[in-house]
Amino acid sequence: MKISFKIVTIIFILILNPQKLIASEKIKIGLLVPLSGNSKEIGKSIVQSIRLAVNKIDNSNIEVFPKDTKGDPTETLKAAKELSLKNIKIIIGPVFNKNLIYLNELEDIFFISLTNKIIKNPKNIISAGINAQSQLNAISKFQKLNNINKTFFLIPNSNFKEEIETAISLSKINLKYTHIYDSEPTLLTKQIEKITRYSQRKQNLEDEIKRVKNSDDINKERKIAQLEMLDTIGGINFDSVIIADFEEKLKSVATSLIYTDIPPSRVTYITLNQWFDKSLFNESMIQPIYFPSVNYENYINYLEKYENNFKKKSNQIAFLSYDLVGLVYFLLYKNNFIVDNKVFYKKSIFKGKIGVFEINKNIITHQLNFYSIENKKIKKIF
Repeated sequence: MKISFKIVTIIFILILNPQKLIASEKIKIGLLVPLSGNSKEIGKSIVQSIRLAVNKIDNSNIEVFPKDTKGDPTETLKAAKELSLKNIKIIIGPVFNKNLIYLNELEDIFFISLTNKIIKNPKNIISAGINAQSQLNAISKFQKLNNINKTFFLIPNSNFKEEIETAISLSKINLKYTHIYDSEPTLLTKQIEKITRYSQRKQNLEDEIKRVKNSDDINKERKIAQLEMLDTIGGINFDSVIIADFEEKLKSVATSLIYTDIPPSRVTYITLNQWFDKSLFNESMIQPIYFPSVNYENYINYLEKYENNFKKKSNQIAFLSYDLVGLVYFLLYKNNFIVDNKVFYKKSIFKGKIGVFEINKNIITHQLNFYSIENKKIKKIF
């Protein structure tokens, strides 16, 4: 299937072999997305998002060639080979990390994948997703702005754990402790109790109540009443907690912290990009909660524009894809419209709808904004 997108304002000059393009030649960009199977709606939404972006650019020299990956690594490689026969050297996609595994066979093609994983990928994969390093860079900035010095990082034992651990080593984030936890609810609470010294703090309270009861203090009845309103007594040795989880699992960890008498009024609750999850608005007990993310205003504007054009809602991955055609042109322009190993290797900065892209040594990081959800509202921090 072939889709051409028209343009009039800017004359895009692009070639997808190592020589300069003349103005009459086409800018050929491949697009690998699932257009059939369980993830076909994601793929179709990405195609529509790319259409919006190219129509915005409005240049008849751009051609986008979508191919169906069927959500399968072998089919992805087959589709990529078909695109290579059209002399296409830059491809947006695939979407999912599992579909990257065979693409190192096409060493002369750059794939701008929408995955947020950056480690163990083939060398010709440029990950454009909101990766862990980008998020930790933003959290580090938030720490400095708020004089946060004793952060406890809670990391789930999941397939994203290694990405987070690598990002910790690459970023400048200031951490006091890290802990890998099991997301199984029956185990989670016990783990949180242990790392927060809940039993000891609970015992401290019981001991203090007993001590006051046995004392000759004339105000002991009042003091006992005040103590009985508490859950624990005793300090904790961290001022903030990062919960690297999402949706219901995030809520479970936060609830366990509250159960162990570590509410957000006592330590700062921070998490990873939640895509402005509206279900968090109803979780008043865990507010305020802070997180890095894409530019909220641009994200909402994009969602409205998409729905107005296509009468349906977009998904988050499609929003990520919106900037990628412009990013490709920008990088080629800086490289004199030559596709070679320097295109994604040279240090560059590109401002898109998501925010600011930093490109360096075949890695994309994002300069993210920072937000909180408090009092059932989204508040921009920076």
